[in-house]
Amino acid sequence: MRLTKDDGTVIAQPVEVASSFVARGMGLMGRRSLPQDGGLLIHHCNGIHMMFMRFPIDAVFLDKKGRVLKIYERLRPWIGLVPLVWKADQVAELPAGTARRVGIKPGDRLVLAA
Repeated sequence: MRLTKDDGTVIAQPVEVASSFVARGMGLMGRRSLPQDGGLLIHHCNGIHMMFMRFPIDAVFLDKKGRVLKIYERLRPWIGLVPLVWKADQVAELPAGTARRVGIKPGDRLVLAA
């Protein structure tokens, strides 16, 4: 799977999708890294934490239609909770620096494709 902007810009590939209760709860905890240019899309999620994380990430919160609501860049491992994002339904966890590198902004629409 891959995550793109409406204009076709590839945000992340490959992208794992966490939709089960266990997968959403685990997120990236315990992993050593994300694949370069990869990501994790967590469904039914409006808040995350960085406990038990080993590497920094960008977190992009999306509404049910895939619109970007909030971006947290370069979240450091082990630095507690990230504030809940009102109306968020999913979060894309990406390698640190991805949001800035590909120019993700609030209001952009991100699309998951096969």
